[in-house]
Amino acid sequence: MRKVITYGTFDLLHTGHINILRRAKEYGDYLIVAISSDEFNALKGKKAYYSFEQRKLILEAIRYVDEVIPEDTWEQKVQDVKDHDVDVFVMGDDWKGKFDFLEESCEVIYLPRTVGISTTKIKRDLTKVNKG
Repeated sequence: MRKVITYGTFDLLHTGHINILRRAKEYGDYLIVAISSDEFNALKGKKAYYSFEQRKLILEAIRYVDEVIPEDTWEQKVQDVKDHDVDVFVMGDDWKGKFDFLEESCEVIYLPRTVGISTTKIKRDLTKVNKG
């Protein structure tokens, strides 16, 4: 079995999220999604709309996702790859080059982002609508 892993916050689920999950799953038989814990988001200065448990529940309902695990630190990726026998690490190309160090343990693939959509854009658009 070929295992794939990807990481993210996956808040305010949108077509860009679905696209990356679908494309990541195409690289293997089993997709693991590591989502930022609420505590890790706080360390990064981010606040998700949905809690970790809510985001986990949403992701587990998506047909491309086989397993959801917490991401608690930047450094855990090497251990996750080992612990879960991961063959392929997938991230959006906005992270290109940042995880090349994982090539010692697995294949690293950066996928193009979906143009015109992001959680940041959704939050910005909602703010404009609600203030206008």
